[in-house]
Amino acid sequence: MKDRRITLSHGAGGKLSHDLVQELFLPFFANDLLRCLDDSAVIPAQSNRIAFTTDAYVVKPLFFPGGDIGRIAICGTVNDLAMAGARPVGLSASFILEEGLLMQDLERVLASMKEAAQEANVMVVAGDTKVVEHGAAQGLFITTAGIGIIPEGVDVGSARARPGDKIIVSGPLGDHEIAVLMARGEFSLHGGIESDCAPLNGLVEVMLEASQAIHSLRDPTRGGLATVLWEIANASRVGVLIDERQIPIRNEVRAVCDLLGFDPYYLANEGRLIAFVPEGEAKEVLQAMQAHPLGRQAAIIGRVVAEHSGKVLLKTPIGGHRLLDPLSGEQFPRIC
Repeated sequence: MKDRRITLSHGAGGKLSHDLVQELFLPFFANDLLRCLDDSAVIPAQSNRIAFTTDAYVVKPLFFPGGDIGRIAICGTVNDLAMAGARPVGLSASFILEEGLLMQDLERVLASMKEAAQEANVMVVAGDTKVVEHGAAQGLFITTAGIGIIPEGVDVGSARARPGDKIIVSGPLGDHEIAVLMARGEFSLHGGIESDCAPLNGLVEVMLEASQAIHSLRDPTRGGLATVLWEIANASRVGVLIDERQIPIRNEVRAVCDLLGFDPYYLANEGRLIAFVPEGEAKEVLQAMQAHPLGRQAAIIGRVVAEHSGKVLLKTPIGGHRLLDPLSGEQFPRIC
């Protein structure tokens, strides 16, 4: 595969298309449902409450410290299902391949997707490939869809936050966006920051084992912490108060933000979650998170109040308050 490249013939639906699927895709994603190669996968239903999600990934560069476009595609889809309280049972992945893409790069992406799917204990059960002319796709685009089963008794959503809820974040914020930004080399910055990209369904399961009373779960991807909190505050018609001193952000991330004038509360994340938990359940949920590898640095960063409906207020170290509005535009070129 080292020197071979994708050609337009790989997308023509003939023998080269067949060979690409048989020789490259199936070895990474092989399972009984996918191996049939039908146009749809039939998945046995285990519940009458099913979560469904879809997404698209256009990351530049394709590879960066801590991840790549394939890992994000799996983790992002799994995480969207997990934020509904669902256990993922099957994913689909569609690949837009640009003419000239190195086969070894595609193989590397597929290997990363396989590893992420194994971490999440989920199968890729359906897929598709298309090839476009050189210059039309930045090398590779991936679109995904996923189905998950919501366990009995679980009911989470952006409109369910209630006054008194504690707000918990699972770990340091901003690692992903800064890692991708530095990988682009546009600002001549170097450092050891890696993306936080990870499947969060295992963490959510231990949280729900600790308490099924969790009201809201969200992963702060594009728009970051501030935008997600604003969306939940508006959907639930409540106010949100957070304490700047309690929000975990690495010193390296803060340093880059200070240097370039970025706001860390709007940075994208791909392996972090925000939970709104009733006050009486928050301690047990936090302890369960901190016992999990992806939640060791989890922290309570604020609370929900009845006043200030639809607003997010950040308490600063000097005792004042700053209003956090949703992200308007972008802090720098879009990364995903």
